[in-house]
Amino acid sequence: MQHFLPNGQVLLVRPALLEDAPALLALFRQLTMETDFLLMTRQEAAELTVVDERAFISALSNESKHLHLLAIVENRLTGSITIKQSELKKEAHLGQLGIAILHEYWNMGIGRRLMTAAMRWAEQHKELEIIHLNVFANNERAIQLYRNFGFLEYGRLLQGFKQTDGTYGDSILMSKRIKNG
Repeated sequence: MQHFLPNGQVLLVRPALLEDAPALLALFRQLTMETDFLLMTRQEAAELTVVDERAFISALSNESKHLHLLAIVENRLTGSITIKQSELKKEAHLGQLGIAILHEYWNMGIGRRLMTAAMRWAEQHKELEIIHLNVFANNERAIQLYRNFGFLEYGRLLQGFKQTDGTYGDSILMSKRIKNG
């Protein structure tokens, strides 16, 4: 899918491919340097290899179970979104969402477009009924995006994450029912 951004650039949203592994690895490493809103640390991201990234893409390549979309602006990978269906039969109705966008592309509608594509996919999924996610309580921009898509807070894990500086923060648990069970 192609979209126009407010600055006139073209955004392409497409599925991830194995050949995207080097660019995805570089994106993820950059994201861990730009924000503390990701669970993985810079050091952990630096230890990942292209082989690891290929394995991640491959694990999500079954499009009937999982979703992995990329946001590409002018041939530059700028973000991604995933929905992973639980492998357990009793949880097959659940999908876990994750999204990340380069800081310089925030406030350009990329997150909204990725979320729209992901929600459309989830609504067509034969088994998924609920999409859930964890978000850092201080990530107000992301929380507002999720609320705009109908996600509701259903819990909070106090001190759910620990930053590299030793400080703790809460994790907010959010979900959205996309189909009635």
